[in-house]
Amino acid sequence: MGQDITVTARPGASPTVRFFSCNRSITGMAIESYGSVGDTTGNRPPDVLARRLFDLGATGVTVYSSDVIVDAPEDRWSELEAKVEEAIHNLFGFYGDDAGWSDDSLRAIGVEPLPRPEPSA
Repeated sequence: MGQDITVTARPGASPTVRFFSCNRSITGMAIESYGSVGDTTGNRPPDVLARRLFDLGATGVTVYSSDVIVDAPEDRWSELEAKVEEAIHNLFGFYGDDAGWSDDSLRAIGVEPLPRPEPSA
Protein backbone atom coordinates (compact mmCIF):
# COMPACT_ATOMS: atom_id res chain seq x y z
CA MET A 1 0.00 0.00 0.00
CA GLY A 2 1.14 3.55 -0.52
CA GLN A 3 2.30 5.06 -3.74
CA ASP A 4 5.69 4.60 -5.31
CA ILE A 5 7.31 7.76 -6.62
CA THR A 6 8.66 7.75 -10.17
CA VAL A 7 12.08 9.43 -10.13
CA THR A 8 14.16 10.88 -12.95
CA ALA A 9 17.75 11.92 -12.16
CA ARG A 10 19.85 14.50 -13.97
CA PRO A 11 23.20 16.12 -13.18
CA GLY A 12 23.43 19.69 -11.90
CA ALA A 13 25.81 22.41 -13.07
CA SER A 14 28.28 21.32 -10.38
CA PRO A 15 29.58 17.72 -10.40
CA THR A 16 28.56 17.43 -6.74
CA VAL A 17 24.86 18.11 -7.43
CA ARG A 18 22.09 15.87 -8.78
CA PHE A 19 18.46 16.81 -9.42
CA PHE A 20 15.78 14.19 -8.86
CA SER A 21 12.41 15.02 -10.42
CA CYS A 22 9.40 13.15 -9.04
CA ASN A 23 5.91 12.48 -10.32
CA ARG A 24 4.36 13.71 -7.06
CA SER A 25 4.87 16.60 -4.72
CA ILE A 26 6.77 16.07 -1.49
CA THR A 27 6.57 19.59 0.03
CA GLY A 28 3.84 21.52 -1.72
CA MET A 29 5.11 25.04 -2.47
CA ALA A 30 7.50 25.33 0.48
CA ILE A 31 11.24 25.09 -0.10
CA GLU A 32 12.88 22.88 2.51
CA SER A 33 16.69 23.10 2.75
CA TYR A 34 18.84 20.92 4.97
CA GLY A 35 22.54 21.60 5.49
CA SER A 36 23.09 18.66 7.81
CA VAL A 37 21.28 15.78 9.44
CA GLY A 38 20.79 18.05 12.48
CA ASP A 39 18.38 20.13 10.42
CA THR A 40 16.05 17.15 9.90
CA THR A 41 14.29 17.30 13.25
CA GLY A 42 10.69 16.83 12.06
CA ASN A 43 8.80 13.79 10.86
CA ARG A 44 7.20 15.29 7.75
CA PRO A 45 8.03 13.53 4.46
CA PRO A 46 10.76 16.03 3.41
CA ASP A 47 12.39 15.77 6.86
CA VAL A 48 12.35 11.98 6.74
CA LEU A 49 13.66 11.90 3.17
CA ALA A 50 16.48 14.34 3.95
CA ARG A 51 17.49 12.29 7.00
CA ARG A 52 17.64 9.13 4.90
CA LEU A 53 19.67 10.88 2.20
CA PHE A 54 22.18 12.17 4.78
CA ASP A 55 22.46 8.60 6.10
CA LEU A 56 23.39 7.53 2.56
CA GLY A 57 26.13 10.16 2.28
CA ALA A 58 24.50 13.38 1.09
CA THR A 59 26.08 16.63 2.27
CA GLY A 60 23.08 18.84 1.50
CA VAL A 61 19.43 18.34 0.53
CA THR A 62 16.80 20.73 -0.81
CA VAL A 63 13.23 19.63 -1.48
CA TYR A 64 10.86 21.86 -3.41
CA SER A 65 7.52 20.46 -4.47
CA SER A 66 8.37 17.51 -6.73
CA ASP A 67 12.13 18.19 -7.03
CA VAL A 68 14.85 16.91 -4.73
CA ILE A 69 18.30 18.47 -5.09
CA VAL A 70 21.10 16.51 -3.46
CA ASP A 71 24.72 17.54 -2.84
CA ALA A 72 27.28 14.80 -2.30
CA PRO A 73 30.97 14.29 -2.97
CA GLU A 74 31.59 13.98 -6.72
CA ASP A 75 33.41 10.66 -6.39
CA ARG A 76 30.44 9.06 -4.56
CA TRP A 77 27.75 9.64 -7.23
CA SER A 78 28.46 6.45 -9.17
CA GLU A 79 27.32 4.39 -6.18
CA LEU A 80 24.99 6.93 -4.56
CA GLU A 81 22.63 7.86 -7.40
CA ALA A 82 20.74 4.55 -7.46
CA LYS A 83 20.43 4.55 -3.65
CA VAL A 84 19.02 8.09 -3.65
CA GLU A 85 16.53 7.13 -6.36
CA GLU A 86 15.43 4.12 -4.31
CA ALA A 87 15.04 6.18 -1.13
CA ILE A 88 12.83 8.68 -2.96
CA HIS A 89 10.92 5.94 -4.85
CA ASN A 90 9.91 4.20 -1.61
CA LEU A 91 9.23 7.28 0.53
CA PHE A 92 5.44 6.93 0.54
CA GLY A 93 5.31 3.11 0.75
CA PHE A 94 3.76 1.53 3.83
CA TYR A 95 4.50 -2.20 3.60
CA GLY A 96 7.43 -4.39 2.66
CA ASP A 97 11.13 -4.28 3.45
CA ASP A 98 11.77 -1.22 1.27
CA ALA A 99 8.71 0.75 2.32
CA GLY A 100 9.41 4.25 3.52
CA TRP A 101 6.89 4.10 6.35
CA SER A 102 7.15 0.43 7.33
CA ASP A 103 7.47 -0.32 11.04
CA ASP A 104 11.25 -0.79 10.73
CA SER A 105 11.66 2.46 8.78
CA LEU A 106 9.66 4.36 11.39
CA ARG A 107 11.71 2.88 14.22
CA ALA A 108 14.90 3.90 12.38
CA ILE A 109 13.83 7.55 12.68
CA GLY A 110 12.76 7.22 16.32
CA VAL A 111 9.01 6.72 15.85
CA GLU A 112 7.37 3.72 17.49
CA PRO A 113 4.48 2.60 15.25
CA LEU A 114 1.06 2.12 16.77
CA PRO A 115 -0.32 -1.42 16.88
CA ARG A 116 -2.44 -2.31 13.86
CA PRO A 117 -6.13 -2.91 14.59
CA GLU A 118 -7.35 -6.47 14.45
CA PRO A 119 -9.34 -7.23 11.29
CA SER A 120 -13.06 -7.31 11.92
CA ALA A 121 -15.06 -10.33 10.85
